[in-house]
Amino acid sequence: MILFLIGIFGALGCVVRFVLEFAVRLRHPTQRPIGTVAANVIGTGIAGWATYKLTGTSDAQMHQIIVSGFCGGLTTASSAFAIPAILARTHHWKYSMVLLITTPVVGSICFVIGMSLAH
Repeated sequence: MILFLIGIFGALGCVVRFVLEFAVRLRHPTQRPIGTVAANVIGTGIAGWATYKLTGTSDAQMHQIIVSGFCGGLTTASSAFAIPAILARTHHWKYSMVLLITTPVVGSICFVIGMSLAH
């Protein structure tokens, strides 16, 4: 049952990421992955909150559902590193390097902020 719920919440996270990217591109047509970056930031913040709040409690399964399922579907490491490669191919070197450097840093900061909010 837990694997089923992780799969359902993972699918829900993917849909949220898709809708976020679609909504951003609808309002701001650009090749820059603003929606994907926003999804990664939101997802790492939620993962930080859930990790602090639910680790070591009786809600360990809920932690798996939220972090591995929802946040796993919402955040996307493959896009976080594939999009800069695509941008570099189209000669957007500066933006590509900014994404490669800031994505892990901002994600880590948001994880810590999520943990702080749970505290």
